[in-house]
Amino acid sequence: MSVLKKLAGQTAIYGLTTIVGRFLNFLLTPLHTAVLLPAEYGIVTTVYAYIAFLNVIFTYGMETAYFRFATKDENQDYKVFSNAFLLILLTSLLFSGFIFLFSDLISSILGLNESSNLVKWVAGILAVDAISAIPFAKLRLQKKVFQFSAAKVTSIFINIILNIFFLYICPAVFKQEFLESWQPFVNQVYTLENPLKYIFISNLIANLIFIPFIISTFKDFKFQYDLKQLKLMFMYAFPILVMGIAGTTNEMFSRVMLEKLLPVNFYPQMTNLEVMGVFGACYKMAIFMTISIQAFRFASEPFFFSLANDKNAPELYAKVMHYFVAACMVIFLFVALNADWISGFLIKNPIYKSGLNIVPILLIGNVCMGIYFNLSVWYKLTDKTYWGTYITVSGAIVTVILNFVLIPNLGYMGCVWASLFSFFGMATASYILGKKYYPIPYNLTLILGFIGFGILLFQLLNYFHFFIGFSGFLFNNFSILIYILIVGFCLKKQKVRI
Repeated sequence: MSVLKKLAGQTAIYGLTTIVGRFLNFLLTPLHTAVLLPAEYGIVTTVYAYIAFLNVIFTYGMETAYFRFATKDENQDYKVFSNAFLLILLTSLLFSGFIFLFSDLISSILGLNESSNLVKWVAGILAVDAISAIPFAKLRLQKKVFQFSAAKVTSIFINIILNIFFLYICPAVFKQEFLESWQPFVNQVYTLENPLKYIFISNLIANLIFIPFIISTFKDFKFQYDLKQLKLMFMYAFPILVMGIAGTTNEMFSRVMLEKLLPVNFYPQMTNLEVMGVFGACYKMAIFMTISIQAFRFASEPFFFSLANDKNAPELYAKVMHYFVAACMVIFLFVALNADWISGFLIKNPIYKSGLNIVPILLIGNVCMGIYFNLSVWYKLTDKTYWGTYITVSGAIVTVILNFVLIPNLGYMGCVWASLFSFFGMATASYILGKKYYPIPYNLTLILGFIGFGILLFQLLNYFHFFIGFSGFLFNNFSILIYILIVGFCLKKQKVRI
């Protein structure tokens, strides 16, 4: 079996697990949009956007640093693991302790005065996420994909059960609608005041389920550290931290700033916080793309590093890119052409569907993000991560500027256009610089052809509406099959095989 087939197999396992896990987790969207008003869901969207920012700060690039240093000398893996874990453990406890102690002040600054206790639960979520990051990285490096996947899926399953319990069962029992015998227990664990907190309590409990799955990674663990190695690891990781913050800005800045930058009454029938909820719900329609990219990242990062000294590595990286883009464009067509009926299953309150027009642009932006991740291999392998910092920070600056310019004029459409332009610019810059420092023989014509053909096909089918109803559903998906056959033929003609 070739190394690319191994990568494909691991990606498939990560992908299947991530798809199952994310699908289970996405079942929360119908629950949340049915139970919560758009303004309440807007708070959830905003808080999770801040969590995404803080997750990057809490881990500050040490996962990638662990991969890099552990693969340099396999015999030193135990020492690298101990160094990385102890540092993350110390800083996570300090950071979360600070957030917990000053939760009231932080809540006031973020405008969450009525939901101040949420910040305390967020502190716990962030600490558990960060502390488990290095053990999970070790599982990935050891290619223990099933153990990694079982932990993630179990956690998500517990999270769903707890959300259903707190948001649906408890209120009904509390109001004596059914299961009255449960009332004494429910009275001990639930109050009607501020139901939003139970979303975050459920998340924290579910994350604690990670512990039994990652305990095996501490087999050779020792409470010792090497300051010299820690310094080198931190120097390697720091640019990745900056990249992570900038990258999260590209993805999350709009979710933080949309409410603040949107003119009052831009959408006459909704408040700005309600618009935030609509945007957050429709943003989740990109789940099929994001889970695919995430699965690929889980499998490809250790794969890229393991091939660093292989003379055929550049050609292999190019082949990976070609198949990656082709797969992403198939996902783009499937979601964009079927957005109406997919949203019917996932979004229960009709008011949330008013934002579905963001989906195609959002998906193409995610494709560009995935391409940039692929292209980033050159500066990670050459230890020139500072270039990644320059590129990602520049992208973040573009995102911020465009959000300030576009949101007052285009509403939430401005958010997705800003992300698309930013990720496209980052991918372009990385491609140009990569040709100089670590040439990889990407077939640019093939890549742009796949993207251009996919966008053109979507525009034609979306504009002309050849059929409607179930006939339209069949025609659209038959067209996707034609796209797959044409792309497959092009890959075969180019002799891009795995």
